[in-house]
Amino acid sequence: MMGDTITVAEEIHGPIRPVAKRWRKLLVVVDGSPESQVAIRFAAARAAHITGGGLILFHCIRPGEFQHWMAVADRMREEAHEEATELLRDMAERLHAYCGVTPETVILEGEPKEEIRKYIEEKKDVFGLVLGVGSEGGPGPLIDYFTHDLATNLPCPLFLIPGNMTYEQIDAMA
Repeated sequence: MMGDTITVAEEIHGPIRPVAKRWRKLLVVVDGSPESQVAIRFAAARAAHITGGGLILFHCIRPGEFQHWMAVADRMREEAHEEATELLRDMAERLHAYCGVTPETVILEGEPKEEIRKYIEEKKDVFGLVLGVGSEGGPGPLIDYFTHDLATNLPCPLFLIPGNMTYEQIDAMA
């Protein structure tokens, strides 16, 4: 071996650094679509098998849903938050019963793709974004956005789950 030359094997198998303990949370969008149901199941199963794994259920309320008089818009916004809270609470309970993971829930207002991007950039513990790919009518706007416009700048891996997968297939993979 020559002086200070490091071989590829030494570089790969060099001294092991202590691995910092950290949470590795998967972020999954909950929107009620069939493909999101499949993505949620995959994310929960993976989170249950990842050391330090966690799950974040993300729901975004679009601002365009409140284009009425102020009092009406406020009431509509309030109802949308109540519905989202109930949706996420129900989903969290079912996921806990399914795999033992107690997910965090996040409800934001805004354009979903922008709010997801901002949330991931602000939170340093998001390990991956899990999205369900529609089985009919194209991949969907979130898939288009994250695979084309943001693919090279996303600070975490992107998991695309085919919306036509069965729960049995997901359970077998997880």
